Amino acid sequence: MSVIDARLLEILACPEDKGPLLLIDGETLYNPRLRRAYRIEDGIPVLLVDESRQVDDAEHADLVARSGGTPAE
Repeated sequence: MSVIDARLLEILACPEDKGPLLLIDGETLYNPRLRRAYRIEDGIPVLLVDESRQVDDAEHADLVARSGGTPAE
């Protein structure tokens, strides 16, 4: 069960490109356009570019599949 509700997810955006994020297993917010993952710590999204991590091709495919979303290239 996600600690981030649907309404909050609709207004959250990537701090770098201001685009939408995918919620992955209630633990990670993911920007498939920049392949950048943001952690959720104690129910609070850590949306700081310096705290995010880059994702390689294999993990990108896995995250997109787990989110039910489609990759935005």
